[in-house]
Amino acid sequence: MDRPGKMVGVGQPVPIFPELLMGSIVDSCPAGDRSIVLVDGADAARPVEFATRTAEHARSRGRAAAVVDLHDYVRPASIRFEYSRTDELSYRTLWFDYEALVREVVAPLRDGGSGHFLPRLWNESTDRSARARSVEAAPDQIVLIAGPMLLGRGLKVDLSVHLRLSEKALRRRTDPADLWTCPPLLEYYDSLANSAERPDFLVRWDHPDRPALERR
Repeated sequence: MDRPGKMVGVGQPVPIFPELLMGSIVDSCPAGDRSIVLVDGADAARPVEFATRTAEHARSRGRAAAVVDLHDYVRPASIRFEYSRTDELSYRTLWFDYEALVREVVAPLRDGGSGHFLPRLWNESTDRSARARSVEAAPDQIVLIAGPMLLGRGLKVDLSVHLRLSEKALRRRTDPADLWTCPPLLEYYDSLANSAERPDFLVRWDHPDRPALERR
């Protein structure tokens, strides 16, 4: 039985065209300034795909835009799989290197930072350094960080988007080999209900072609 999702924020979600949603996100990034946008969503929600489309939309409007995939900031396999390849607590707490994300992406783009960010840190498939070079951010650069469980990490960003799946949609759209990630993701959803960090754009994402928006 699908439990009702605990929604972050209040109000009745309003249907919105995906293109209008992307435009609203880009419009919320101040012109002439660098902006960091979180696109938080389970892998089943394909947050990187949505972030990529949003970046393309931004570039069509003359803004520099780039996407950082959280899966390019995983920890080495020796840490991720220390307690097994399907340990739920490790997935919530050890799988992704949020500290490195702050060090290599967020802090450099804040006031006083170097202005250079690292698009990739670790190659998840080879379990080796991605050997990527840092990229100089344009004065009006938008960097979209996309992946699961990004909210509630204390990341100092300018805008946050949460692509929310119901439990049924999450289980239906998750690869069978990764169904073990659903319980920790559902726990994460529940934790957001009591978190002080609320997304600026809460999007019901069961039907990506027909999303519904609840903005803070």
